[in-house]
Amino acid sequence: MMVLALDSTARRSSCALLRDDAVLATRTGDPAQSSAIQLPGDLRTLLAEAHVDLGEIDHFAVAVGPGSFTGLRVGIATMQGLAFARAKPLAGVSTLDALAQIARSASPIVSAGGPFRIATWVDAWRGEVFAAVYEGEALVEPPSVEPPERLVMRYGSRPTYFIGDGVASFADLIRTRCSGSVLASEAAPPLAVTIGHLASAAARAGDRPAPHDIRPLYVRRPDVELTRAGR
Repeated sequence: MMVLALDSTARRSSCALLRDDAVLATRTGDPAQSSAIQLPGDLRTLLAEAHVDLGEIDHFAVAVGPGSFTGLRVGIATMQGLAFARAKPLAGVSTLDALAQIARSASPIVSAGGPFRIATWVDAWRGEVFAAVYEGEALVEPPSVEPPERLVMRYGSRPTYFIGDGVASFADLIRTRCSGSVLASEAAPPLAVTIGHLASAAARAGDRPAPHDIRPLYVRRPDVELTRAGR
């Protein structure tokens, strides 16, 4: 199965091409450029490097957030258009789930008391982070948007593995308030390969959603809606 995966929710977008979980090619974007400008060229270059035609793709996958509102909208629209045109499935993968999956492959993340707790933090600006908490494979705190100070008070002193670009922004707070915790060496890794792996696993389990089934995971309402409501 050939999977084309894309993440445009992060400052550094990424795309990946996988065949049966083997990575054929990857590309990361330039954070100084907008996703709308980069994505078409990056996808074309990715396919060209792997000598794969777009018609050979069996399954598309895209990050659905949370993250940059503009980025995720552009990414979802791009992949929906490609999947619709070829009548292929399109998997939507949570940015936080992808980060947690990367954390699970890190070492060491097992404590004497059982699976390490994983906290995924994505910078939500305004002094907040999009956050979720996992224990092993289980999601134990669903996605929320909160000030980091409130989150670390709730986490307490139990060892936790922190990952996401929000971790880099609030590293000092985490080290001070969450003793014994581990900060990912690469706080904001490219996500496209992991999104492709998660989509492949879901497809093998029979989950092949149609492109119109994709829903963005905003967590917080987009700025334009908040402004409109304020008026």
